Amino acid sequence: MHAVQSNTPRMGDIADLTAKTYDIARLIPPGRVTSYGHIAKLAGYPTYSRHVGNALKMLPPNSEIPWQRVVNSKGIISPRGDFGLGVARQKERLEDEGVEVETLTGAGGERVDLRRWGWFPETLPQDGEE
Repeated sequence: MHAVQSNTPRMGDIADLTAKTYDIARLIPPGRVTSYGHIAKLAGYPTYSRHVGNALKMLPPNSEIPWQRVVNSKGIISPRGDFGLGVARQKERLEDEGVEVETLTGAGGERVDLRRWGWFPETLPQDGEE
């Protein structure tokens, strides 16, 4: 009988993914964004994009990690269940970096054009590279 592979990482994997998430987020240049899924891929956990989002959501308010530079795969700022306060704060921080954030009509939220503002390296930059 074959074991069924779960999309739930082991405790050691969670700690490793969390550390890598923070390291990769620090590499995103100001004025650029990437997706939760791309961070998961670069970290070696390509199916764990939700865990990337959870790791960033758990950062303390005074964190120096640029969490605002991470959006969903469509470029939309993900709501956090805080009545839109987190979305507004993320939009403001991105605009402060020069990123244009489009307000979608209806309940569509806020979106960044990933073709223009996206940062999607195939591999992690080496020291001294961007």
